[in-house]
Amino acid sequence: MAGGTRSYEFARRLVERGHEVHVITGDPAADRARISTESGIVVHWLPVPYDNAMSYGRRLWSFLGFVRRSTAEAGRLRHDLVFATSTPLTVAIPGAYAARRRRVPMVLEVRDVWPELPIAIGALRSPVSRWAAHRLEAWAYRRSAHVIALSPGMAASIRRRFPRVPVTVVPNSSDRSLFAGADDAGADLRRATPWLQDRPLVLYAGTLGLANGVDYLVRMAARLADTDPEIRIAIIGDGKMRDGLREQAAELGVLEKNLFLLGSVSKAEVVAFFGACDLATSMFINLPELGNNSPNKVFDAFAAGRPVAVNHGGWIAELLAASGAGVVLPPDDPGGAAAAVSAFLRDPAAVAAARAAASELARDRFDRDLLFEDFERVLTDAAAHADR
Repeated sequence: MAGGTRSYEFARRLVERGHEVHVITGDPAADRARISTESGIVVHWLPVPYDNAMSYGRRLWSFLGFVRRSTAEAGRLRHDLVFATSTPLTVAIPGAYAARRRRVPMVLEVRDVWPELPIAIGALRSPVSRWAAHRLEAWAYRRSAHVIALSPGMAASIRRRFPRVPVTVVPNSSDRSLFAGADDAGADLRRATPWLQDRPLVLYAGTLGLANGVDYLVRMAARLADTDPEIRIAIIGDGKMRDGLREQAAELGVLEKNLFLLGSVSKAEVVAFFGACDLATSMFINLPELGNNSPNKVFDAFAAGRPVAVNHGGWIAELLAASGAGVVLPPDDPGGAAAAVSAFLRDPAAVAAARAAASELARDRFDRDLLFEDFERVLTDAAAHADR
């Protein structure tokens, strides 16, 4: 399906190791609950409406609706361990309930540092909502046998504020087997796409939310239209800001010229776009808290052997600078970004070196199978300690 596949990939590997795995998740398009088996995983689909284009208020109600339904579903299952993966942090409520009901441990995975991030982007404005979020955070961590964080910065934040909580970093990962055919798929896509052909391609594949700040690429496209008009920018995804991005691109005269706004595609389909691109991007608005994120798109690019450009600080920017696997663009400066991207893409030696560095990171540091070993170890150790 479209979006991140971390939970699916780790769950199916758990099944292959002989574990019995049940996943409770939402199905926004459904009008009733159902159960299916996917790659040996028993999936409990709950009819909970959700869309990234929803307002923060509507999303909160959706989160609470999932809490109510998933708590009831989890309470019916027998299990030796509960794994709750956030965001939102409200998933800890059904997780903690199910763990307490069966007297088993809960491992909590934190994909964003709550409530620091929603406060920073203005999603939680009132003192009451912030107080409640902080209380929920403390409650969730203290009921966790172990916490998995997706970045060193997330782990450091949790350890600083909750020093007694054991934390392990298991970042997002590169599915090298999925992207093994990226070069051939990319070549086919280029031949079939008249606006691309053999032109340089910059790719953004991900959520089009407020925090992502993808308008940066639209403004960069406007500068490139004057300085290097052959460079193409493709934006793939959906979200709250999609219509605004289209309007902005049309106003700046770049829509369907050097910038192309495409819809969401499945993980399998996105392989061709990464294979076709010369530079993948990860964008965020200029907030320090977002530097702790662990964007799937970065690790997908590494898996495809493609350089990455970011417009923010944090651990990914430091990784790119240290490894040479990409470019760190100036925040809030699309003009400077256009010059940097053009200079990079017009330097074959720089692109080749960055591609090699990206492939090395995917193989040696972020391979999905490699990081799964750390993930499974946390879960089995938590279950083993509960038995003593």
